[in-house]
Amino acid sequence: MFTPKYPPQDTASLGTATAPAFPTQAPVQPSGQAPAPVATAASNRPTVQLTPGSALALAAGGGAVVLVVGAVLVSMLLAVAITATSVAVCAVVLRSILNSERNR
Repeated sequence: MFTPKYPPQDTASLGTATAPAFPTQAPVQPSGQAPAPVATAASNRPTVQLTPGSALALAAGGGAVVLVVGAVLVSMLLAVAITATSVAVCAVVLRSILNSERNR
């Protein structure tokens, strides 16, 4: 069940492989029209321009994310601390009960 299942080995011979022949055709141009000029750009990457309003929104959004993540992490830490404290109190109570039973 947990052993990997491998596909069967290829049985093809490793002889010379030939590429399939695809016929190549020249692009068809409508008659009487010149081809459209191609604009060459210095970089293919799009540029991002931030306006003051969008920069402010980005900063506010980032701050909100930081606050929400911080609140979640602090609440998780608080939950762990409360759980650890309650387990410690239960351990002390159980130890006290068991010690008092032994002394009787």
